[in-house]
Amino acid sequence: MKTYVAQHNPQKCRECGWCSEIVACPGADELICIGCGACVLACPNQALELVEEPREKEVTIEVDGKMARVPERISVKAALAELGYQVGDVPEEPGLFAPCGVGACWSCAVEIDGKVRPACVTAIKEGMRIKTELPPDYTPRRLVLGFMGHETGGVGTPWQVRCSPQPYVEAACLAAGCNFRCPQCYNWSFAYQGKGDPLTPHETAERLTKEREAHRVSRMLISGGECTLNRPWLVQFIRELRALNTDPQARFHVQTNGSLLSHGYIDELVDAGMTDIGIDLKGLETDTFMRITGLKDRDIAEKYKDTAWESVRYIVENYRDKVFIGVGIPYNGELIPPAEVVRIGERLCRIDPSVQVGVLRYRADYRSHISPPSDAEMERIRDILNEEVGLETVLAWTEYGEIGP
Repeated sequence: MKTYVAQHNPQKCRECGWCSEIVACPGADELICIGCGACVLACPNQALELVEEPREKEVTIEVDGKMARVPERISVKAALAELGYQVGDVPEEPGLFAPCGVGACWSCAVEIDGKVRPACVTAIKEGMRIKTELPPDYTPRRLVLGFMGHETGGVGTPWQVRCSPQPYVEAACLAAGCNFRCPQCYNWSFAYQGKGDPLTPHETAERLTKEREAHRVSRMLISGGECTLNRPWLVQFIRELRALNTDPQARFHVQTNGSLLSHGYIDELVDAGMTDIGIDLKGLETDTFMRITGLKDRDIAEKYKDTAWESVRYIVENYRDKVFIGVGIPYNGELIPPAEVVRIGERLCRIDPSVQVGVLRYRADYRSHISPPSDAEMERIRDILNEEVGLETVLAWTEYGEIGP
């Protein structure tokens, strides 16, 4: 197999410290790189890259009761792939689902020497015992940060609530880890955060409920990163949140890129108690979708894009009486042409012209150097989608806030 190490480019490095502050480096203590790539994903200046480096030695491990030899200084995820276990980016496919690559979402968790750990950032060691089936009593976990009162809400927050004079609209938390690599991501420190103690659904629900009580709001939001990566965790979290907030005013809001929302997943979330959802659509054309998300695999990008669009249609047609849905669409002429934004609006209008649509002002962040669209551009796009396309409720984000319908 090909093995890698992370190589540092001092000419690109800005000594920002993110590679040590947010990356769960499995070899940090021993100063030994296992080539997991977490630091490469997280570096905002692209001062790190994976380069091939052969491993001369092998170690003996036990996987599901069978002994095997694998190269030293690799991740458990890489070892399982070398031994023929399927590792992929689509949860419906059999095998290990490893979407974030930084040890945040715990979707790739396996039992290692009697403890459950994420396979993507755990180093192989001599004599290690791995079980790919999790213990029957295992409670799902993932890294969740950023508990706070949110002043504006998200894409799935009704615009009437967003215009509330109250100082806070929702209590919010952010799930770390993401399956997208958006170069203009404004939440990138959460998307690539791997350090911290993972929380159970109940622990997270308790903390978010306390935030709700502290800020005297009725709405509770989970965003990210991408909060849908670990399906068992999210479904149980919504269920726990509803159990702790039984009053009729309580609202449970999921903010997502929609890329993993199969029909069954949506059904589970609604059954668990989800009342509101915001779905960011990253494009209509696959080339645009890949440019905005930073994904390199065209097949995966196509799958994610189509799943997100289908999730909007499915929720509108099956749960409109139970779930409020808002849709976010990107705008920046350097990423997506205005004509495609209009066609996105036309497709949404065919699904349901009353769906709330937020036009998001994409700007330079993380690894992007694009110029932000002007407020006049944002207002013009909003007016076109409303007056010419026929969408009834269109919001547009500007430098100084949002323009309502």
